[in-house]
Amino acid sequence: VQLQASGGGLVQAGGSLRLSCAASGRTFSRNVMAWFRQVSGKEREFVAAITAGASTLYAEFVNGRFRISRDVTKNAVNLQMNSLKPEDSAVYYCAADSPVGPVTAPNYAYWGQGTQVTVSS
Repeated sequence: VQLQASGGGLVQAGGSLRLSCAASGRTFSRNVMAWFRQVSGKEREFVAAITAGASTLYAEFVNGRFRISRDVTKNAVNLQMNSLKPEDSAVYYCAADSPVGPVTAPNYAYWGQGTQVTVSS
C-alpha cells in the first residue's frame, strides 16, 4: 500500500496550491483520509480530514482557506489551499485509515512521503 503526495512548491503569500495524494494497493473509500503538516523540530499537526461520507473537519488555523476533497474514482484525496501565509510553510503529509478519531496522527495506519510547501512573504 502506498500513498503518493504531490503538488507542493514555492508560492508567494496570498497564493494557492493544490495538494494531491493518490493511493495504491488498496481502496480507502470507506476510510477517513487526512492531511497533516510538520515543521522541522515540531510535532506533526492536523490540518484537515474527510470521512467516507464526505464529512469534513478542519484545524482552527485553516479558517476557511483550505478545502479537502476526495476523488473516489482515483482513490485520492486533495487539499486546495488558498490565501496561503508564510506560517503555512511545512511538509504536508497525507494519511489514511484512522479507526478512532481523525485528528491524532498516531491513529493513522498509512502515510504518504510528504510534500514541501513554502510560502514566501
